[in-house]
Amino acid sequence: MENAAGDFTEKLNEWGKAKTPFFFLVDYQFQKPLAWKLDDVDPKEILFNLNGLTNDVAAPGDDLPEHIRFDKRPLAFRDYQPKFDCVIRHLNAGNSFLVNLSVPTPVDTNLTLEQIFRHSEAPYRLLFRNRFVCFSPEIFVRIHSNHIASFPMKGTIDASVPNAEQVILADDKEAAEHATIVDLIRNDLSMVAEKVWVERYRYIDRIQTSDKTLLQVSSEIAGILPASFDGQYGDLLKKLLPAGSITGAPKPRTLEIIEEAEEYNRGYYTGVMGYFDGQNFESAVMIRFIEQQEDGMIFKSGGGITARSNAFSEYQEIVDKVYLPFSYTPHAVL
Repeated sequence: MENAAGDFTEKLNEWGKAKTPFFFLVDYQFQKPLAWKLDDVDPKEILFNLNGLTNDVAAPGDDLPEHIRFDKRPLAFRDYQPKFDCVIRHLNAGNSFLVNLSVPTPVDTNLTLEQIFRHSEAPYRLLFRNRFVCFSPEIFVRIHSNHIASFPMKGTIDASVPNAEQVILADDKEAAEHATIVDLIRNDLSMVAEKVWVERYRYIDRIQTSDKTLLQVSSEIAGILPASFDGQYGDLLKKLLPAGSITGAPKPRTLEIIEEAEEYNRGYYTGVMGYFDGQNFESAVMIRFIEQQEDGMIFKSGGGITARSNAFSEYQEIVDKVYLPFSYTPHAVL
């Protein structure tokens, strides 16, 4: 696995320095990173649309069934509680300030992964070898010239809640969680940038799901890359990953807590996908993720836990995040 990570890092450094366009995937544990020259990505195996850069030339069409079925069978709360309690024990012991806890949820649907890819309304979409589909709203890092920026999302609320925007922004627990992530990302960017600052703090994104609208709280942290950077994208990813928004702080100890509490393999979920077009580097965190397994589809979702967290509220958040980002249409019932 070490060789795979090393080869990947060297390849991206070489391509970045030569300004050769490329596409890449990195799994959560950086054990199976993959990269292709942009022209070599086979659309029969991989389809992507990353904020408008795409290899998908087919129109979405009207291939959806008349009635769309999407049923989720979430982990029972009694089975979620021990995972939550494990995290809280570590938080109370001072081993972490914030832990992102995720769980797999079986889902049943009459849609294919390709249909989900083509009809999802999300800025970052990927269909990988018919093994998984991702429709992510979250930028990881964006680089133009010597400017780097990261956009962590942390804090979610149903938009139908009365005064939802004011409620989420005034929530002390959510504010503390978001502040922790912003501080972590600022420290991470400081490892690769000479100057780092918070450009925007706790602004609201609206995300349309199949049955509701969610409000998501985001921030923008920016920095200036040194003159010596010279397209070393492999080294940059190795220093920054895994993403702070889907792990926690402090990162090394929190990764151990996540492994203890979750007891499953995230795989490419919460990894990073992205591209370099010869000038601009764009990447996204692989959240909102459905994986095809032998016995059916699994939707992986998670949320940040702090010492102030309420178990049922956190459980409800991971259930709410199991959705299809489709708009209602007259011929489809979701």
